[in-house]
Amino acid sequence: MKTESNLEKMFNAGHFAVTGELGPPKSANLETTLHHAEEMRNHVDAYNITDNQTAIVRTSSIGVAANLVQRGMEPVVQMTCRDRNRICLQADLLGAVSFGALNFLCLQGDHGNFGNETGCKNVYDLDSTQLIQAVKNMRDDGVFVGGDKLEHPLPKVFIGAVANPFADPFEYRALRLAKKIAAGAEFVQTQCIFDLDRFEKWMEQVRELGLHKKVKIMGGVTPIKSVGAARYMQNNVSGMIVPEELVQRIKGAEDKKKEGLNFAIETIKRLQEIEGVHGVHIMAIAWEEIVPEIVERAGLYPRPAVN
Repeated sequence: MKTESNLEKMFNAGHFAVTGELGPPKSANLETTLHHAEEMRNHVDAYNITDNQTAIVRTSSIGVAANLVQRGMEPVVQMTCRDRNRICLQADLLGAVSFGALNFLCLQGDHGNFGNETGCKNVYDLDSTQLIQAVKNMRDDGVFVGGDKLEHPLPKVFIGAVANPFADPFEYRALRLAKKIAAGAEFVQTQCIFDLDRFEKWMEQVRELGLHKKVKIMGGVTPIKSVGAARYMQNNVSGMIVPEELVQRIKGAEDKKKEGLNFAIETIKRLQEIEGVHGVHIMAIAWEEIVPEIVERAGLYPRPAVN
């Protein structure tokens, strides 16, 4: 064990970990975000705080994380390479660690053209794998990217990455994960899983490379609220596969929200049976209040205590 992270302790104790996701608001008013956090308090082991997701300006992930730490909740601070150069990335990491953040998820970040500031300049000074390596070097060797030494040792942090088993070319997805692990990734959260057969094929590749023994993998699960939402993800979100069979299942249901919820719970239960999957990351987009019900119905409540 390298950190005091509750999330890492869950993994090391052999428990099936659960994280939830909070999307900061497009304002400085965190009332709703913190309300959702309180609703999930006893149902998740840590909270992912998205970092200007889909390139839309929102309260910073670090700002929300500070509020959670003050309330005794554990954040997973997302940090994207889109908006910061290596100076700012390292400075923000130090700032977040200074108030007690322990978990960091390193991402590339959606291109600015997808968001509400299409005239912005995308930075991408480092890519996500280089950011993982930078955080590891700061933690383990006490050095910045440029080679200077930190004035004081960095408190131990838990380093995360993302993986997309559904992007093409499929045959390289496990190898891409291997590079992130080599760079220092210790836990991984995947893209939303709707095509379970393809996810299981990816996990077969992961196991063939022995990667499931080197990193903690959390499957991404998103409950679908409507046929429209399913169609949107199917047709407009790159790197995501929503099978037509699932769309038709929701379309034919009398209660579409309930059917989408049922599928999410079925997915979690199937993930628990897959060798090498160590947890679930629940992304209930604009439906955060449903997370406690999902966790309870999936048989993952109450959450175990760890020391």
